[in-house]
Amino acid sequence: MPQTKFILQENDIPTHWYNVVADMPNPPAPVLGPDGKPIGPEALAPIFPMSLIMQEVSAERWIPIPEAVREAYRIYRPSPLFRAHRLEAALGTPAKIYYKYEGVSPAGSHKVNTSIPQAYYNKEAGIKRIATETGAGQWGSSMALAGHMFGLEVRVYMVKVSYEQKPFRRSMMHTWGAEVFASPSMETNSGRAALAADPNNPGSLGLAISEAVEDAANRADTNYALGSVLNHVLLHQTVIGLEAKKQFELAGDYPDMIFAPCGGGSNFGGAAFPFFADKACGKNVRLVAVEPSSCPTLTRGKYAYDFGDTAKLTPMMKMFTLGHDFMPPGIHAGGLRYHGASALVSQLYHEKLIEAVAVPQTATFQAGVTFARAEGIIPAPESNHGIAACIDEALRCKISGEPKTLFFNLSGHGHFDMAAYDKYFSGSLEDFAYPEDALQESLANLPQVAE
Repeated sequence: MPQTKFILQENDIPTHWYNVVADMPNPPAPVLGPDGKPIGPEALAPIFPMSLIMQEVSAERWIPIPEAVREAYRIYRPSPLFRAHRLEAALGTPAKIYYKYEGVSPAGSHKVNTSIPQAYYNKEAGIKRIATETGAGQWGSSMALAGHMFGLEVRVYMVKVSYEQKPFRRSMMHTWGAEVFASPSMETNSGRAALAADPNNPGSLGLAISEAVEDAANRADTNYALGSVLNHVLLHQTVIGLEAKKQFELAGDYPDMIFAPCGGGSNFGGAAFPFFADKACGKNVRLVAVEPSSCPTLTRGKYAYDFGDTAKLTPMMKMFTLGHDFMPPGIHAGGLRYHGASALVSQLYHEKLIEAVAVPQTATFQAGVTFARAEGIIPAPESNHGIAACIDEALRCKISGEPKTLFFNLSGHGHFDMAAYDKYFSGSLEDFAYPEDALQESLANLPQVAE
Protein backbone atom coordinates (compact mmCIF):
# COMPACT_ATOMS: atom_id res chain seq x y z
CA MET A 1 0.00 0.00 0.00
CA PRO A 2 1.27 3.54 -0.73
CA GLN A 3 2.38 5.40 2.39
CA THR A 4 -0.09 7.97 3.75
CA LYS A 5 1.56 9.33 6.92
CA PHE A 6 5.14 10.48 7.34
CA ILE A 7 5.96 10.51 11.04
CA LEU A 8 8.98 11.93 12.82
CA GLN A 9 10.14 11.01 16.33
CA GLU A 10 10.23 13.39 19.29
CA ASN A 11 13.99 13.78 18.99
CA ASP A 12 13.34 15.15 15.47
CA ILE A 13 11.64 18.23 16.90
CA PRO A 14 13.81 21.12 15.62
CA THR A 15 16.50 22.36 18.01
CA HIS A 16 16.54 25.81 16.35
CA TRP A 17 14.02 28.12 14.71
CA TYR A 18 14.82 29.42 11.20
CA ASN A 19 15.07 33.18 10.70
CA VAL A 20 14.20 34.13 7.11
CA VAL A 21 15.83 37.56 7.52
CA ALA A 22 19.22 35.90 7.06
CA ASP A 23 18.29 34.87 3.51
CA MET A 24 16.32 37.93 2.39
CA PRO A 25 18.07 39.87 -0.41
CA ASN A 26 17.40 43.17 1.37
CA PRO A 27 17.30 43.95 5.10
CA PRO A 28 13.86 44.54 6.65
CA ALA A 29 12.53 48.08 6.63
CA PRO A 30 13.01 49.79 10.02
CA VAL A 31 10.20 50.05 12.56
CA LEU A 32 9.17 53.65 13.19
CA GLY A 33 7.97 55.49 16.27
CA PRO A 34 5.13 58.06 16.37
CA ASP A 35 7.55 60.76 15.17
CA GLY A 36 8.33 58.77 12.02
CA LYS A 37 11.90 57.99 13.12
CA PRO A 38 13.35 54.48 13.54
CA ILE A 39 13.07 53.04 17.03
CA GLY A 40 15.44 50.77 18.91
CA PRO A 41 14.69 47.58 20.86
CA GLU A 42 14.23 49.54 24.08
CA ALA A 43 11.04 51.10 22.72
CA LEU A 44 9.34 47.70 22.88
CA ALA A 45 10.51 46.90 26.43
CA PRO A 46 7.32 48.15 28.19
CA ILE A 47 5.24 45.32 26.67
CA PHE A 48 7.69 42.55 25.60
CA PRO A 49 10.49 40.67 27.38
CA MET A 50 13.95 41.52 26.04
CA SER A 51 14.50 37.92 24.88
CA LEU A 52 11.61 38.23 22.41
CA ILE A 53 12.65 41.75 21.41
CA MET A 54 16.11 40.47 20.46
CA GLN A 55 14.49 37.74 18.36
CA GLU A 56 12.35 40.41 16.73
CA VAL A 57 15.38 42.34 15.51
CA SER A 58 17.76 39.42 14.90
CA ALA A 59 19.35 38.66 11.54
CA GLU A 60 20.87 35.36 12.73
CA ARG A 61 19.82 32.40 10.59
CA TRP A 62 19.29 29.98 13.48
CA ILE A 63 17.82 30.81 16.91
CA PRO A 64 18.14 28.06 19.58
CA ILE A 65 14.89 26.65 20.97
CA PRO A 66 15.06 26.44 24.80
CA GLU A 67 14.85 22.89 26.12
CA ALA A 68 11.79 23.78 28.24
CA VAL A 69 10.00 24.85 25.04
CA ARG A 70 11.03 21.67 23.18
CA GLU A 71 9.77 19.67 26.16
CA ALA A 72 6.39 21.41 25.96
CA TYR A 73 6.33 20.89 22.17
CA ARG A 74 6.57 17.13 22.82
CA ILE A 75 2.92 17.12 23.88
CA TYR A 76 1.95 17.30 20.20
CA ARG A 77 5.02 17.69 18.01
CA PRO A 78 6.25 16.58 15.56
CA SER A 79 2.97 16.93 13.69
CA PRO A 80 2.24 14.46 10.85
CA LEU A 81 2.68 15.04 7.14
CA PHE A 82 -0.04 13.31 5.09
CA ARG A 83 -0.15 12.34 1.43
CA ALA A 84 -3.72 13.10 0.37
CA HIS A 85 -4.25 10.00 -1.80
CA ARG A 86 -8.04 10.11 -1.40
CA LEU A 87 -8.26 13.80 -2.30
CA GLU A 88 -6.09 13.22 -5.36
CA ALA A 89 -8.44 10.45 -6.48
CA ALA A 90 -11.55 12.54 -5.81
CA LEU A 91 -10.14 15.37 -7.94
CA GLY A 92 -8.84 13.07 -10.64
CA THR A 93 -5.58 15.01 -10.71
CA PRO A 94 -2.11 13.79 -11.63
CA ALA A 95 -0.74 16.13 -8.94
CA LYS A 96 0.58 14.73 -5.66
CA ILE A 97 -0.93 16.55 -2.68
CA TYR A 98 0.60 16.66 0.80
CA TYR A 99 -0.53 18.48 3.92
CA LYS A 100 0.96 19.12 7.34
CA TYR A 101 -1.67 18.72 10.06
CA GLU A 102 -1.31 21.23 12.89
CA GLY A 103 -4.72 20.41 14.37
CA VAL A 104 -3.04 17.80 16.58
CA SER A 105 -2.11 20.49 19.13
CA PRO A 106 -4.22 20.66 22.33
CA ALA A 107 -5.77 23.93 21.13
CA GLY A 108 -6.41 22.45 17.69
CA SER A 109 -4.24 24.84 15.69
CA HIS A 110 -0.69 25.92 14.84
CA LYS A 111 -0.86 28.90 17.21
CA VAL A 112 0.52 26.85 20.13
CA ASN A 113 3.90 26.83 18.33
CA THR A 114 4.42 30.45 19.40
CA SER A 115 2.23 30.72 22.51
CA ILE A 116 4.50 28.23 24.32
CA PRO A 117 7.77 30.12 23.74
CA GLN A 118 6.10 33.47 24.40
CA ALA A 119 4.80 32.19 27.74
CA TYR A 120 8.21 30.70 28.56
CA TYR A 121 10.17 33.90 27.85
CA ASN A 122 7.68 36.05 29.79
CA LYS A 123 7.81 33.72 32.77
CA GLU A 124 11.61 33.78 32.61
CA ALA A 125 11.48 37.61 32.70
CA GLY A 126 9.37 37.62 35.86
CA ILE A 127 6.08 38.60 34.22
CA LYS A 128 2.91 37.44 36.02
CA ARG A 129 0.18 38.25 33.53
CA ILE A 130 -0.40 38.35 29.75
CA ALA A 131 -2.86 40.57 27.88
CA THR A 132 -3.66 39.56 24.32
CA GLU A 133 -6.32 39.59 21.62
CA THR A 134 -7.83 36.92 19.41
CA GLY A 135 -9.85 36.87 16.21
CA ALA A 136 -11.35 33.45 15.58
CA GLY A 137 -10.20 32.17 18.96
CA GLN A 138 -7.32 29.87 18.01
CA TRP A 139 -4.72 32.28 19.35
CA GLY A 140 -6.65 33.05 22.52
CA SER A 141 -7.05 29.33 23.17
CA SER A 142 -3.38 28.73 22.54
CA MET A 143 -2.23 31.55 24.80
CA ALA A 144 -4.62 30.41 27.54
CA LEU A 145 -3.10 26.92 27.36
CA ALA A 146 0.51 28.15 27.36
CA GLY A 147 -0.18 30.64 30.14
CA HIS A 148 -1.54 27.84 32.31
CA MET A 149 1.47 25.65 31.49
CA PHE A 150 3.89 28.32 32.72
CA GLY A 151 1.81 29.76 35.56
CA LEU A 152 0.74 33.05 33.97
CA GLU A 153 -2.62 34.80 34.23
CA VAL A 154 -4.09 35.48 30.79
CA ARG A 155 -6.65 38.07 29.69
CA VAL A 156 -8.01 37.82 26.14
CA TYR A 157 -9.84 40.52 24.17
CA MET A 158 -11.81 38.55 21.56
CA VAL A 159 -13.19 40.30 18.46
CA LYS A 160 -16.89 40.65 19.17
CA VAL A 161 -18.17 39.04 15.96
CA SER A 162 -16.09 35.92 16.71
CA TYR A 163 -16.97 36.08 20.43
CA GLU A 164 -20.60 35.67 19.38
CA GLN A 165 -19.99 33.21 16.50
CA LYS A 166 -17.62 30.86 18.35
CA PRO A 167 -18.76 30.38 21.98
CA PHE A 168 -16.89 27.11 22.41
CA ARG A 169 -13.57 28.83 21.74
CA ARG A 170 -14.42 31.00 24.75
CA SER A 171 -15.15 27.83 26.71
CA MET A 172 -11.70 26.48 25.86
CA MET A 173 -10.04 29.66 27.11
CA HIS A 174 -12.04 29.53 30.33
CA THR A 175 -11.13 25.85 30.80
CA TRP A 176 -7.43 26.80 30.79
CA GLY A 177 -8.11 29.64 33.24
CA ALA A 178 -8.14 32.74 31.01
CA GLU A 179 -10.43 35.77 31.25
CA VAL A 180 -12.23 36.59 27.98
CA PHE A 181 -13.89 39.87 27.00
CA ALA A 182 -15.73 40.75 23.78
CA SER A 183 -13.86 43.54 22.00
CA PRO A 184 -14.62 46.41 21.93
CA SER A 185 -15.09 46.19 25.69
CA MET A 186 -15.65 48.58 28.57
CA GLU A 187 -12.35 47.47 30.13
CA THR A 188 -10.10 49.94 28.27
CA ASN A 189 -10.15 53.50 27.00
CA SER A 190 -9.79 52.19 23.43
CA GLY A 191 -12.81 49.93 23.82
CA ARG A 192 -14.97 52.55 25.50
CA ALA A 193 -14.16 55.09 22.77
CA ALA A 194 -15.10 52.60 20.04
CA LEU A 195 -18.40 51.76 21.72
CA ALA A 196 -19.20 55.43 22.26
CA ALA A 197 -18.75 56.01 18.53
CA ASP A 198 -20.74 52.90 17.57
CA PRO A 199 -22.51 50.81 20.24
CA ASN A 200 -22.91 48.02 17.66
CA ASN A 201 -19.26 47.95 16.66
CA PRO A 202 -18.52 44.32 15.59
CA GLY A 203 -14.86 44.66 16.49
CA SER A 204 -11.66 44.08 14.55
CA LEU A 205 -8.26 42.61 15.29
CA GLY A 206 -6.76 46.09 15.11
CA LEU A 207 -9.14 47.30 17.81
CA ALA A 208 -8.64 44.21 19.99
CA ILE A 209 -4.88 44.75 19.73
CA SER A 210 -5.36 48.33 20.95
CA GLU A 211 -7.20 47.07 24.01
CA ALA A 212 -4.61 44.40 24.83
CA VAL A 213 -1.64 46.76 24.34
CA GLU A 214 -3.30 49.41 26.52
CA ASP A 215 -3.99 46.80 29.21
CA ALA A 216 -0.36 45.61 29.18
CA ALA A 217 1.13 49.10 29.14
CA ASN A 218 -0.82 50.10 32.27
CA ARG A 219 0.42 47.28 34.52
CA ALA A 220 4.03 46.56 35.48
CA ASP A 221 3.32 42.85 36.00
CA THR A 222 1.74 42.45 32.54
CA ASN A 223 3.17 42.02 29.05
CA TYR A 224 1.48 41.82 25.67
CA ALA A 225 1.55 38.73 23.45
CA LEU A 226 0.67 38.63 19.76
CA GLY A 227 -0.29 35.55 17.75
CA SER A 228 0.85 36.68 14.31
CA VAL A 229 2.46 39.50 12.29
CA LEU A 230 5.65 40.11 14.31
CA ASN A 231 9.00 38.64 13.28
CA HIS A 232 9.48 36.56 16.43
CA VAL A 233 6.04 34.98 15.98
CA LEU A 234 6.80 33.85 12.42
CA LEU A 235 10.19 32.65 13.66
CA HIS A 236 8.56 30.31 16.21
CA GLN A 237 6.19 28.94 13.58
CA THR A 238 9.04 27.71 11.37
CA VAL A 239 8.97 24.41 13.27
CA ILE A 240 6.19 23.55 10.79
CA GLY A 241 8.27 23.93 7.64
CA LEU A 242 11.44 22.55 9.23
CA GLU A 243 9.66 19.34 10.17
CA ALA A 244 7.99 19.21 6.76
CA LYS A 245 11.35 19.31 5.01
CA LYS A 246 12.50 16.23 6.96
CA GLN A 247 9.21 14.51 6.18
CA PHE A 248 9.51 15.21 2.47
CA GLU A 249 12.93 13.52 2.64
CA LEU A 250 11.18 10.48 4.13
CA ALA A 251 8.67 10.61 1.27
CA GLY A 252 11.43 10.99 -1.32
CA ASP A 253 9.65 14.06 -2.67
CA TYR A 254 9.78 17.86 -2.68
CA PRO A 255 7.00 20.42 -3.28
CA ASP A 256 6.72 22.46 -6.46
CA MET A 257 4.22 24.78 -4.78
CA ILE A 258 3.37 25.57 -1.15
CA PHE A 259 0.05 27.08 -0.07
CA ALA A 260 -0.94 28.48 3.31
CA PRO A 261 -3.65 30.83 4.60
CA CYS A 262 -2.43 34.36 5.29
CA GLY A 263 -3.98 36.84 7.68
CA GLY A 264 -1.18 38.32 9.73
CA GLY A 265 1.26 35.85 8.22
CA SER A 266 2.28 33.35 10.92
CA ASN A 267 0.59 30.39 9.21
CA PHE A 268 2.16 31.15 5.85
CA GLY A 269 5.56 32.08 7.29
CA GLY A 270 5.71 28.94 9.42
CA ALA A 271 5.10 26.62 6.48
CA ALA A 272 6.84 28.53 3.69
CA PHE A 273 9.85 30.32 5.18
CA PRO A 274 12.05 27.21 5.68
CA PHE A 275 11.50 26.43 2.00
CA PHE A 276 12.39 30.03 1.12
CA ALA A 277 15.90 29.16 2.30
CA ASP A 278 16.03 26.63 -0.57
CA LYS A 279 14.52 29.16 -2.98
CA ALA A 280 17.23 31.65 -2.00
CA CYS A 281 19.78 28.99 -2.99
CA GLY A 282 18.21 28.56 -6.43
CA LYS A 283 15.58 25.88 -5.80
CA ASN A 284 12.50 26.32 -7.99
CA VAL A 285 9.67 26.34 -5.43
CA ARG A 286 6.64 28.66 -5.50
CA LEU A 287 5.30 29.99 -2.18
CA VAL A 288 1.66 31.13 -2.27
CA ALA A 289 -0.09 33.10 0.49
CA VAL A 290 -3.89 32.75 0.37
CA GLU A 291 -6.21 35.40 1.82
CA PRO A 292 -9.96 36.17 1.82
CA SER A 293 -11.26 38.39 -0.97
CA SER A 294 -13.20 40.28 1.74
CA CYS A 295 -9.95 41.22 3.55
CA PRO A 296 -7.47 41.39 0.66
CA THR A 297 -4.42 42.80 2.44
CA LEU A 298 -1.70 41.59 0.06
CA THR A 299 -3.67 41.54 -3.17
CA ARG A 300 -5.39 44.94 -2.84
CA GLY A 301 -3.66 46.70 0.03
CA LYS A 302 -0.94 49.35 -0.13
CA TYR A 303 2.70 48.73 0.76
CA ALA A 304 3.27 51.52 3.24
CA TYR A 305 4.02 52.37 6.84
CA ASP A 306 1.01 51.89 9.10
CA PHE A 307 0.10 51.27 12.70
CA GLY A 308 -0.57 47.72 13.84
CA ASP A 309 -3.69 48.73 15.75
CA THR A 310 -6.72 50.99 15.45
CA ALA A 311 -5.87 53.35 18.32
CA LYS A 312 -2.32 53.92 17.00
CA LEU A 313 -0.66 52.67 20.18
CA THR A 314 1.83 50.42 18.37
CA PRO A 315 4.92 51.41 16.36
CA MET A 316 4.60 51.73 12.59
CA MET A 317 5.73 48.91 10.33
CA LYS A 318 6.13 48.87 6.56
CA MET A 319 3.62 46.34 5.35
CA PHE A 320 0.79 45.71 2.97
CA THR A 321 -2.16 47.28 4.74
CA LEU A 322 -5.82 48.13 4.23
CA GLY A 323 -5.54 50.94 6.78
CA HIS A 324 -5.37 50.71 10.57
CA ASP A 325 -9.03 51.73 10.94
CA PHE A 326 -10.20 49.20 8.33
CA MET A 327 -13.34 47.42 9.57
CA PRO A 328 -13.61 44.03 7.86
CA PRO A 329 -16.92 42.25 7.31
CA GLY A 330 -17.88 39.50 9.75
CA ILE A 331 -16.70 36.55 7.69
CA HIS A 332 -16.34 33.23 9.47
CA ALA A 333 -12.59 33.01 8.95
CA GLY A 334 -12.15 35.36 11.88
CA GLY A 335 -8.42 34.76 12.03
CA LEU A 336 -7.93 36.23 8.55
CA ARG A 337 -9.50 39.63 9.19
CA TYR A 338 -6.43 41.68 10.14
CA HIS A 339 -5.83 44.95 8.28
CA GLY A 340 -2.10 44.36 7.77
CA ALA A 341 0.31 41.57 6.92
CA SER A 342 3.62 40.63 8.48
CA ALA A 343 6.38 43.07 7.49
CA LEU A 344 8.54 40.12 6.40
CA VAL A 345 5.78 38.54 4.29
CA SER A 346 4.93 41.98 2.88
CA GLN A 347 8.51 42.75 1.87
CA LEU A 348 8.97 39.37 0.19
CA TYR A 349 5.70 39.86 -1.70
CA HIS A 350 6.66 43.43 -2.67
CA GLU A 351 9.96 42.10 -4.02
CA LYS A 352 8.06 39.41 -5.98
CA LEU A 353 9.74 36.53 -4.18
CA ILE A 354 6.45 35.02 -3.02
CA GLU A 355 2.92 35.02 -4.50
CA ALA A 356 -0.53 35.83 -3.14
CA VAL A 357 -4.11 35.04 -4.18
CA ALA A 358 -7.48 35.98 -2.71
CA VAL A 359 -10.44 33.58 -2.58
CA PRO A 360 -14.13 34.16 -1.74
CA GLN A 361 -15.76 32.74 1.38
CA THR A 362 -18.13 30.22 -0.21
CA ALA A 363 -15.36 28.74 -2.39
CA THR A 364 -13.25 28.14 0.69
CA PHE A 365 -16.03 26.23 2.44
CA GLN A 366 -16.69 24.23 -0.72
CA ALA A 367 -13.01 23.27 -0.73
CA GLY A 368 -13.13 22.41 2.98
CA VAL A 369 -16.10 20.09 2.47
CA THR A 370 -14.42 18.45 -0.54
CA PHE A 371 -11.32 17.87 1.58
CA ALA A 372 -13.28 16.58 4.60
CA ARG A 373 -15.24 14.10 2.50
CA ALA A 374 -12.03 12.76 0.97
CA GLU A 375 -9.57 12.90 3.88
CA GLY A 376 -11.87 12.83 6.92
CA ILE A 377 -10.52 15.88 8.78
CA ILE A 378 -12.86 18.88 9.00
CA PRO A 379 -10.64 21.94 8.53
CA ALA A 380 -10.88 25.31 10.27
CA PRO A 381 -12.36 28.04 8.04
CA GLU A 382 -8.94 29.74 7.91
CA SER A 383 -7.29 26.52 6.72
CA ASN A 384 -9.89 26.19 3.96
CA HIS A 385 -8.26 29.10 2.15
CA GLY A 386 -5.01 27.21 1.60
CA ILE A 387 -6.97 24.11 0.66
CA ALA A 388 -9.02 26.05 -1.92
CA ALA A 389 -5.95 27.41 -3.67
CA CYS A 390 -4.27 24.00 -3.61
CA ILE A 391 -7.34 22.31 -5.10
CA ASP A 392 -7.53 24.98 -7.81
CA GLU A 393 -3.92 24.20 -8.76
CA ALA A 394 -4.57 20.45 -8.67
CA LEU A 395 -7.46 20.94 -11.08
CA ARG A 396 -5.23 23.00 -13.37
CA CYS A 397 -2.84 20.05 -13.33
CA LYS A 398 -5.73 17.82 -14.32
CA ILE A 399 -6.19 19.94 -17.43
CA SER A 400 -2.50 20.31 -18.25
CA GLY A 401 -1.45 16.81 -17.23
CA GLU A 402 1.40 18.16 -15.07
CA PRO A 403 2.25 15.86 -12.13
CA LYS A 404 3.19 18.67 -9.75
CA THR A 405 3.85 18.10 -6.06
CA LEU A 406 1.62 20.40 -4.02
CA PHE A 407 1.85 21.07 -0.27
CA PHE A 408 -0.46 23.02 2.02
CA ASN A 409 -0.52 23.72 5.71
CA LEU A 410 -3.67 22.41 7.38
CA SER A 411 -3.31 24.84 10.26
CA GLY A 412 -6.15 23.56 12.44
CA HIS A 413 -9.37 21.59 12.71
CA GLY A 414 -12.86 23.06 12.47
CA HIS A 415 -14.51 21.24 15.38
CA PHE A 416 -15.41 24.55 17.04
CA ASP A 417 -16.50 26.16 13.78
CA MET A 418 -19.42 23.94 12.81
CA ALA A 419 -21.90 26.82 13.00
CA ALA A 420 -20.06 28.28 10.00
CA TYR A 421 -20.39 24.99 8.13
CA ASP A 422 -24.11 24.94 9.01
CA LYS A 423 -24.48 28.37 7.40
CA TYR A 424 -22.64 27.14 4.33
CA PHE A 425 -24.93 24.10 3.99
CA SER A 426 -28.02 26.29 4.46
CA GLY A 427 -26.86 28.64 1.71
CA SER A 428 -26.74 31.65 4.01
CA LEU A 429 -23.01 32.38 3.67
CA GLU A 430 -22.34 35.30 1.34
CA ASP A 431 -19.31 36.31 -0.67
CA PHE A 432 -18.16 39.85 -0.06
CA ALA A 433 -15.65 41.67 -2.24
CA TYR A 434 -14.61 44.77 -0.32
CA PRO A 435 -15.85 47.87 -2.21
CA GLU A 436 -13.07 49.90 -3.82
CA ASP A 437 -14.43 53.24 -2.55
CA ALA A 438 -14.53 51.97 1.05
CA LEU A 439 -11.02 50.58 0.65
CA GLN A 440 -9.68 53.88 -0.65
CA GLU A 441 -11.39 55.73 2.19
CA SER A 442 -9.59 53.53 4.71
CA LEU A 443 -6.24 53.89 2.90
CA ALA A 444 -6.61 57.67 2.89
CA ASN A 445 -5.99 57.64 6.64
CA LEU A 446 -2.53 56.07 6.45
CA PRO A 447 0.12 57.98 8.41
CA GLN A 448 2.21 60.39 6.38
CA VAL A 449 5.78 59.13 6.68
CA ALA A 450 8.78 60.51 4.82
CA GLU A 451 10.81 57.63 3.35
